[in-house]
Amino acid sequence: MPSLKALAAIAFAFGLAGCTAASAVEPIPGSIIYKGQPRTKLTKAPIGSTFEHHFRDQFGDDYMEVYRITPDRSLELISRRRIDIVDFGRAR
Repeated sequence: MPSLKALAAIAFAFGLAGCTAASAVEPIPGSIIYKGQPRTKLTKAPIGSTFEHHFRDQFGDDYMEVYRITPDRSLELISRRRIDIVDFGRAR
């Protein structure tokens, strides 16, 4: 029978694995990798470096995404946020 310490370690490992899978950001229309990786690779950018991509989706909402360059030179989408622009001059 496994010890309580071993069971706790296994439970912790499964918890970490679940957090990693759940935190993946899926591409949406407008994302650089929406229909797969781009044909060209960023060969001059250092591996692990990040860059931002700003775009507007099909509904007119603005987004800012952050990508990381992986060791095989593919792009990994690591975050996305919607940019809310408040227009105080417009009457509603």
